[in-house]
Amino acid sequence: MIEKFRNKEKLISVIGLGYVGLPLAIEFAKFFKVIAFDINEERVNQMKNGFDPSEELSSDKFENIDILFTSDPEELCKASIHIIAVPTDINKDNVPNLGPLQSASHTTGKYLKEGDIVVYESTVYPGCTEDECIPILERESNLVGGKDFFVAYSPERIVPGDKIRTLTNILKIVSANDKHTLDLVSELYSAIITAGIYKANSIKVAEAAKVIENTQRDLNISLMNELSIIFDRLNIDTREVIKAAATKWNFHEYYPGLVGGHCISVDPFYLIHKAREVGYEPQVIAAGRMLNDQIPNHITKTLVQKLISHGKNPGKSKVLVQGITFKENVSDIRNSKVVDLVKELMAYSVNVHVIDPYASANQLAKDYSITLMDKAADDYDAVIVAVSHIDYAELDEEYYLSITNQNPIMFDLKALYEPMTKLDYWRL
Repeated sequence: MIEKFRNKEKLISVIGLGYVGLPLAIEFAKFFKVIAFDINEERVNQMKNGFDPSEELSSDKFENIDILFTSDPEELCKASIHIIAVPTDINKDNVPNLGPLQSASHTTGKYLKEGDIVVYESTVYPGCTEDECIPILERESNLVGGKDFFVAYSPERIVPGDKIRTLTNILKIVSANDKHTLDLVSELYSAIITAGIYKANSIKVAEAAKVIENTQRDLNISLMNELSIIFDRLNIDTREVIKAAATKWNFHEYYPGLVGGHCISVDPFYLIHKAREVGYEPQVIAAGRMLNDQIPNHITKTLVQKLISHGKNPGKSKVLVQGITFKENVSDIRNSKVVDLVKELMAYSVNVHVIDPYASANQLAKDYSITLMDKAADDYDAVIVAVSHIDYAELDEEYYLSITNQNPIMFDLKALYEPMTKLDYWRL
């Protein structure tokens, strides 16, 4: 069967061309014939012209590959393996939003043929693939899962903005509902993944493994955030504490900070949701998530207190926020906790200016009603360096003095700089 894919007698489809699906489709298209499908026609047209809307891939990545970019679902009937890589987020009540995943399953199901394989890459709670997705595929196709078509689950592990740990050199977990499918899908991924394949013994195990990766990281950061609040009250530099503790070989270095984006701050809610479904109220996971969500408020209150201590009226103060994307050196603003910080400051009537060399002004205005300034002014009462973009690394104390008023305040949330002496310097 795998030789039929290599000979391009059989095709692969990738459904959902975001920061996961597009790199996946392009890597597969180096070896196989790929149908790359997305419902967003504008994005598809950009890809046809060799442009990645997520700005993660350069134009040369679109060259010398066998790929059809399309927004026409009819093209999916030509494929024998369908890989679904759509986003899974949460709603305003922190409940999993399975809408995109269900929609992609409905679309795929309509074009399923006997013998086809559907592979899910989206992050979900344990049991979601078999309980939610397969029934949709069966209803739409009038076929029986495990008999007429087959399902695998291989969770994405892509890290946006990471140019070293890219798709091909991150070990890939693969699972399926039967051994033949597991072996075939593993061999297929082996063509593009140089780091190796790990075969999980069930789909639920693979789903759970993915969802706890980010849950563990979320909890570790929440501990550091809580410690930073305690140490701040004790007038101790948290970074210096961590540096000292890290001299012991079994101490794990995690640092305090804003926890946003579409993975670390979202995935724990999937596990919390499933735990509650089976009658267990998670304590540690929920507490960590709640604490991390409170950090923008903690930063805001600390800054307001410092403004007052400097004789500055918060309602008449002007504050610069540098960086609003969810992490450094990327354009992605989805679920950025810097947005929460900006809105908290605005709630105190602080005049907030936001700059970011990576963010889209149009997208920021559309999604959050926040204006992105072209450049910094020269009369700020405080500066918050919220994201450690490489563009900010070479700025120094003299630069910040040049854009601030008397008695300026510097909040270095990512500890990008050594403590400054001419500004009231503070960091988490």
